[in-house]
Amino acid sequence: MNLTVNEIFYSIQGESVHAGLPCVFVRLAGCPLECRWCDTVYAKSGGRDMEISAILDQVAALGHDLVEVTGGEPLYQSATPDLLTALCQSGYKVLLETNGCEDIRGLDQRVRVIMDLKCPSSGMAQRTFWPNLDALKPIDEVKLVLAGRADYEYARQVIGQHNLAERCEVLLSTVHGQLEPRLAVEWLLADKLPVRFQLQLH
Repeated sequence: MNLTVNEIFYSIQGESVHAGLPCVFVRLAGCPLECRWCDTVYAKSGGRDMEISAILDQVAALGHDLVEVTGGEPLYQSATPDLLTALCQSGYKVLLETNGCEDIRGLDQRVRVIMDLKCPSSGMAQRTFWPNLDALKPIDEVKLVLAGRADYEYARQVIGQHNLAERCEVLLSTVHGQLEPRLAVEWLLADKLPVRFQLQLH
């Protein structure tokens, strides 16, 4: 069973509750979205076909037990759930970064989902697959990246309407160069929003 892989590398986590931790990244190619703030446009195409066993070999060679499968959009490829289960069975702590537009139901329950829930400024908020929110587990995370006040109000509404803070960890961050982080912090403190604020390290 093959997947199209953009790159496999060792670095530190740039965001999520695991920010700052060393991690092996498996970046898969392909994504159906056209997000305005995309920072990995190069992963939308190209890549090389690899069998799951070959991916596991490369991950093992990098020698770390925290592994994130990212993209592009990893779930755009039908074999990704098999890769995630294979990584879990190999003893890794497995993270999946997904844009929330592909179905996460049915994934191995050991996988920690990091859902990048799209805000209106991304241009892709309408592509969110809302049933995903009911599938979130306590070990999962939802992050919302804000470019302005309208995104913040959208995030606040979604967090409240879907009781996200009761389901899992919720993180807010800002689009670099679009919103002063201090403003977002002032807003969430004023509203006593039950979220974690983070700055992207990458």
